[in-house]
Amino acid sequence: MLDCAIIGGGPAGLTAGLYTTRGGLKNVSMFEMGVPGGQITKSSEIENYPGFFDSSKTGLDFMDAWQKQCFHFGLKHEMKKVVSVQKTGAFFTITLDGGETVEAKTAIVCTGAVPKRAGFKGEDEFYGRGVSTCATCDGFFYKDKPVTVLGGGDTALEEAFFLSNICSDVYVVHRRDTFRAAPPTIDRAMRKENIHLITDSVIEEAVGDAMGLSGVEIKNLKTDEITHMDNTGLFVFVGQDVKNDVLKDEAGNFICEMSDLGQVIVDLKMHTSVEGLFVAGDLRIDAPKQVVSAAGDGSIAALQVISYIQEQQ
Repeated sequence: MLDCAIIGGGPAGLTAGLYTTRGGLKNVSMFEMGVPGGQITKSSEIENYPGFFDSSKTGLDFMDAWQKQCFHFGLKHEMKKVVSVQKTGAFFTITLDGGETVEAKTAIVCTGAVPKRAGFKGEDEFYGRGVSTCATCDGFFYKDKPVTVLGGGDTALEEAFFLSNICSDVYVVHRRDTFRAAPPTIDRAMRKENIHLITDSVIEEAVGDAMGLSGVEIKNLKTDEITHMDNTGLFVFVGQDVKNDVLKDEAGNFICEMSDLGQVIVDLKMHTSVEGLFVAGDLRIDAPKQVVSAAGDGSIAALQVISYIQEQQ
């Protein structure tokens, strides 16, 4: 039986693996189908992680050292897909693809969330090369330059306001004539001189070359007129797909308390409503969606796992 099963191999999962094994747990497995590291491995440059400032290093380079450090202390990497995590009596049953099951005293779920794609032409081609889903991560690359934001909710306008303090101009493109964000958020964006709201419009295409994004084609839905706008930064905020399927039972119900958005409700110690089950990273409520925050979550969850197991003995 595992002392702890960690589901997900991003920054939260790897850090949880480091802290549980270095903290004395002998039997810890991290279940991650691909190469550990998470979404940050797709980034071409890392500038906002404390203590790491090397523009020649990619996100993949950045996470490579994490893997080596975590595995050094005894974390096992199981390249298997987890189908479900269920509380069975005092322990957890981890069901893998193919029907195999593994028993564990505790579980830390770090499956995260992925930004939804808007579906315009060129989005995938220029993702990471001008198309971004994180203003905090990538906004500084466009200092004193114009950028475009796609979306009409709180996140889109909040990130637009953040970008407006870095970039020369921020053009917010939204398919409707009204925004879904909270009134104070809309008001703040409208009062910022360098934020320009473009309504009833969509991004028709992201254009560029081998060097990356060079501009966007914006289509007005009422007139079908297409306007070209030169810029090298396009930020897409059209929602998140929370990867929470492993926390559903056979009937499709969640095994722990969830928010209306499908995020797991946890306390400051990463406890869920199920004893012995912890969640860390972008899967939890109010996650900042930053590597440094996910790593912090992972360490907190791991320390709580150690305390939980000691209390049960």
